Amino acid sequence: MEAVKQHGLGFVRRPTGGRGVLHEHELTYSVIVTEEHPEMPKTVTEAYRVISEGILQGFQKLGLEAYFAVPKTSSEKEALKNPRSAVCFDAPSWYELVVEGRKVAGSAQTRQKGVILQHGSILLDLDEEKLFSLFKYPNDRVKERMQKVFKTKAVAINEISKRKIDLEEAKKAFKEGFEDGLGIILEPYTLSDDELDYVNTLAKNKYESDEWNFKR
Repeated sequence: MEAVKQHGLGFVRRPTGGRGVLHEHELTYSVIVTEEHPEMPKTVTEAYRVISEGILQGFQKLGLEAYFAVPKTSSEKEALKNPRSAVCFDAPSWYELVVEGRKVAGSAQTRQKGVILQHGSILLDLDEEKLFSLFKYPNDRVKERMQKVFKTKAVAINEISKRKIDLEEAKKAFKEGFEDGLGIILEPYTLSDDELDYVNTLAKNKYESDEWNFKR
């Protein structure tokens, strides 16, 4: 938390749980849908596959050959249950997106009160030094080793793209990707003043509080 404050970053506990994510230089998305929707599989893993088709299509529209990660060996599956690092992008989960063997998007899903929430982040650029400064390691040698391994497991779009892709181009590509991948039409929506007041009040009184973020 000292490093979070030193970098002037915010901190929030997300409802899907999981490992740590530095939200910066990225496009974030969220999909909210009833569990009763006829196109939504009953299992988390298969619902991941359906929703993540929108992300796959988005990468393809940017000219990147992304594909789904599917752990095959027992050791790969065990690694998902017992990660060696607290860094979310350290390893792909079922049906997360990979380019050239490295993770380019991280997602998480939860189901509550009959509703599915899947959200995630799509890396445009990555400040690796800042990311690793936010986590604790037994010593510098372990940190350096984990950081070196990380380079082989995760990558940002602009590190592998033949040209610079900015946020606006990414937004357009993934909007169209979700429309094509899920067979839907996305319509823009602007929150009213009352809705914005409600959101800001909820954030201030709950989601920005230490009581919420540190409770178990």
